[in-house]
Parts: sequence; structure tokens; C-alpha cells
Amino acid sequence: MTNAVGFKVQVGVLVVDDSDDQRMLLTRYFERAGCHVTAAASAEESISVYRLEKPDIVVIDLRLPKMNGWQLSRRIRADCPTAKIVISSVLDGTEYPPCDAILPKPFTGAQVRKVLDECLPGWSVQ
Repeated sequence: MTNAVGFKVQVGVLVVDDSDDQRMLLTRYFERAGCHVTAAASAEESISVYRLEKPDIVVIDLRLPKMNGWQLSRRIRADCPTAKIVISSVLDGTEYPPCDAILPKPFTGAQVRKVLDECLPGWSVQ
């Protein structure tokens, strides 16, 4: 991604998953792809993060405690309309809320890079 002055900047990714293992794995894959990643263990925590960091992509697990992934995705659409929403879940894809890409669990590094290509055509690691 480039900023308003034309300088190359890292893609910002917010990962929202209540599973420590899934959060760490997603973080590792997106970092290996050259992204700046922030992780949150709950929807409530993620709201504070996306208000400050304005991520390019938000990866959401649907089964979250308290506010679930369906509710969070609606809130992000309203609060950050330019952020791309990626759903990462074990649930059937027909149950997903509207999103820009799907990252079914279990996922691979190649699938993460494919999501980046789908959400941000022309992205690249510098």
C-alpha cells in the first residue's frame, strides 16, 4: 500500500480470534507476508484497536465471546468502511456475514497470501 505522499507502507492487519493458537498462527502468516499485524482476543478489544490503527484488513473469527463475529463485522462496516473484512471460521461458508474474503480454518500461508491478493490487488512485500 502507498500513503498519500506515495511512500510504500506495510499493509495493516487486525486479527480478532479468541483462540491464542489461531491468533498467533494468523499473526505469523500475515507477518511473513510482510504485513503489520495487531491481534485482539475479543471483539471489544478489537474496537479500541481499529479506532486507533485503521487497518486495511480485519480478520474475524465468528465464534467470539460476548459480541460475536457477525455483530463485529457489521460494526466494522459502519465504523471503518474502507477496511476489508475477512472471515476465518470452521463454520459453513453459507453462514458467514457479508465479507471481502474467506479464510476457512484450517488455513495455510498460501491461503493467507491469496486473501491479500483478493482484498488488496497489487499489494507486495518490499
